[in-house]
This record gives sequence, structure tokens and C-alpha cells, in this order.
Amino acid sequence: MAEIQDKDKVYKAFRPLVDLMFRLSYRRYKIVGQENIPTDGALIYAPNHANALCDALAVLGINRHRKVFVARADIFKNPKIAWLLNGLKIMPIRRMRDGVDEVRHNDETMQNAVYTLEAGVAFCILPEGTHRPMHSLLPLAKGIFRIALHANEQFGHLRPIYILPVGLEYGDYFHLWDSLLINIGHPINVTEFAKQAFAEYKQTHGEDMTEPQLILALRDELTKRMKEQILYVPDDEDYEKNWAELKAHKPALYAQMDRPRLCRSLRYAFVILLAPLFVLSAVLTAPLGLLTLLIRHKIQDPAFHNSVQYLLQFILIPLTLFTAYPFWAFVQEYLYQMRHLNDD
Repeated sequence: MAEIQDKDKVYKAFRPLVDLMFRLSYRRYKIVGQENIPTDGALIYAPNHANALCDALAVLGINRHRKVFVARADIFKNPKIAWLLNGLKIMPIRRMRDGVDEVRHNDETMQNAVYTLEAGVAFCILPEGTHRPMHSLLPLAKGIFRIALHANEQFGHLRPIYILPVGLEYGDYFHLWDSLLINIGHPINVTEFAKQAFAEYKQTHGEDMTEPQLILALRDELTKRMKEQILYVPDDEDYEKNWAELKAHKPALYAQMDRPRLCRSLRYAFVILLAPLFVLSAVLTAPLGLLTLLIRHKIQDPAFHNSVQYLLQFILIPLTLFTAYPFWAFVQEYLYQMRHLNDD
């Protein structure tokens, strides 16, 4: 039976369209730091988790290389969905909220992840474990480090194991047509990190470092590097105030993702003069627009809204042989300008 990294039929059929539709979903899309992606070892992508499915799609589109992902286990309960997800190189992972008995099944997932890495296929896990639309970072779960260390134990003597921090910065967490900056940081060479950590601990404490201690050291290092790839704001009572101050000072990372804008007078002229074209375009794309509004209204977690819109675009726009896309893109641009009418 083929392992998940070798199941290419469904993956190859959908991959080009998935990447194309994702890029066409943003008015500004930029990848920075691709030179930091190592090519001499096993690679684990570690992005922040701010925008549900879009985070995985952003990592998928970094390059053309095959990647295996994990997703929460409850969506695999339907056998047909499980078959499709498996064909798309997505495997289940249990979370503590699923119960202790369920989490025990993660040993199989972790071993499959190691097999994936050993086969030369990149692996992606979102180490925060759950999404949150904030310019911050949740404590990282230990799964990514256990996978990396188990891989290092099994074949690290042949080639290094890397964890690659990836920062995903969205111009808008709740409206898809905006900006996306994918910021790739410097990788952690887990093989070298472990050797150095063991040696330093032995010299300092006179005893061997335990695996839990090594995991904590790796977690601290990855947390630091992930924070460097995003516009990090501590999640405390002053979050909104600190985020406003950070934007006002326009740090280098913010400048990279800052969107080209019309001046206010041109924005008003755009909205007023092109209103008839907006109405026409909205009518021509009404099925997609109405479905998007309906499903967004039914989903309580707004962090899923962008993912829902992407999936609807992915299904419906190719059915029109892309003839609907120019009208849909104009509708999204018009609504974008409406949302930013009073920006400075």
C-alpha cells in the first residue's frame, strides 16, 4: 500500500488549480526569503496559524515541491472526505481537546510524518495547534519537535533535519481580497542544535540532557524565530493599542506588506464613477457572491470566512472557464476600495 507521500494521482490533478486560484485571491501576494529554504536535508515547515485553511495553502504555494500536511482528526470521520484528504497528502492529528485516548493515536501520525521526511518529501505542521486572527503567537505544541527529534534519531546521521519558520501576514484576516506576505526565516538545523545542546548541557550540569529539556530548548528557539517573521504583538490587555502603535511606526516588515493605495479623492472617484460597473459585475457573479454571503453568515468563527470564500471560488470560477473571474475580481476590488474609503 502506498504511503501518503507517494499518493500523487489526486494531488497532481488538483495542485496547479489550487495554487493558481489561491494567488488569484489576493490583490498583493509576496514571498520573501525563499533563499532560506534548505535543500540538503529533511524539511519541516512551521508557519503561524492565523487564517484557517489559507495558512496551509500559503505554505503549499511557496514552491512546487510536494508537501504533506496535518489537519484536525474530526474532519476525517467521513470516509469519503478522509479518502480525498489522504489523496491531497493531508493526514489526521488529534488535539488534547479531542481527549487523552484520541491523542494516543498521534504516535502513528508522527511515525508517518517521519516516513514522509525520510522519503524526501517536506512536511508542514502548524505548531500553534489552533488558528487565531491576531498578530501574535500562541504557545507552540510539542508535536513538531517530537517529529523532528524522532526523524533525527532515525536518519539524522545521513542528512540533517530542519525546521523552517514561516511568517504569514495578512492585510485582512476576514476579507480575502487584500495582501498576503509570506516571510521565510532562517531554518533551525535540528541535528546540529541537538548535538550542541547536549554538549553544552553536559558541560554545565555534568549529566545528560533529557528529551523533554531538549524539546523546551527547541520550542524557545522556534518561538523566537517565528516571532521575527511576523509583526508580533504580545497578546495582553494592551494588544490593540500596541498594534496601532506598531502600524504607525511602519517597521520594515509592515512596509513589505503595505498595499499600494489610491489617494482618498481617487478612491471616492473610483467608487462613485464605477458604481454601474460594480452593479453589473455583481449581477453576473451573483451565484458566487450570494453563496459566499450565505455561508459566511452561517459560520460563527469569522477566521474561516476567507477559507470559505476561497473554496467557493475554487469550485465555481473554473466551472465558468474563468470567464467570471474578471467580473468577480472587479467586485472584490470595488468592495476593497469601499472598506478603505476613509483611510489616510
